[in-house]
This record gives sequence, structure tokens and C-alpha cells, in this order.
Amino acid sequence: MPYLTDPIGDMVTRMRNAQKARRTTCMIPWSRIKLQLCELLKREGWIADVSVSGEVPKQEIEVTFSKEKPSLTLKRVSTPGQRAYSGSKALRPVMQGFGIAVLTTSQGLLTDKEARKKNVGGEILCTIS
Repeated sequence: MPYLTDPIGDMVTRMRNAQKARRTTCMIPWSRIKLQLCELLKREGWIADVSVSGEVPKQEIEVTFSKEKPSLTLKRVSTPGQRAYSGSKALRPVMQGFGIAVLTTSQGLLTDKEARKKNVGGEILCTIS
């Protein structure tokens, strides 16, 4: 597997491509932040299930998409070439509150609503609508 400069962008693209191909599941190479991001999406109700499979050096995350929800619109905001940071006061709701933005903060991965409530800012990883 070639070296990736943007593993979260790769994850977002894999999920977007799997949904466009009408797949019910998607396999993503394991990393701690990717697993936390998938668990956050599950907690918020955007995906149905997340599980880890495989042995330690070759673990993979299996994401099962929700049948009730329409296809996700995933957009990578902060890239390795241009990081996007925002303070808690500058965070705006995604699609007037119908979507979420995922931030990496000093308190872990949070949605934009949670970050505004806790009054913390951070790097905006992606938006989901």
C-alpha cells in the first residue's frame, strides 16, 4: 500500500465511493483517530454500525451504513496543505443545524454543537450533511 499523506481524506473518500456504489459496508484501514471518527458518526446516528476486524498489524474498520439515512455528503475541510482552525465563537452550524462538523480539540473529537457547548475550538476535520 502506498504512503498516504491524508489518511482521513482517504477514509472520507472510501465512504463516499462505497455509498455511490450502493454498498452497505465499507472497509477502512485502522487508526485510532479514524475509529474515533466512525464511533462519533455512529453516536450521532449518521452510520449504523462500526466494528474492527483483522489481526494487529493489518486491522480494518468495517463501517455499515444506515438504511434509513440517505447517502452522506462527506467533505474534507482541513487538508495537510491547508489546515482549517476555528474558535468556538466562529463555529457556524452546518446546513443550518441539519449537518455536523467534526473538530479535533484538546478534549478529543467533538461535533460543532458539542464544541460550542464546551466553549472549545480546534481543527475542523470534515463536514457531514
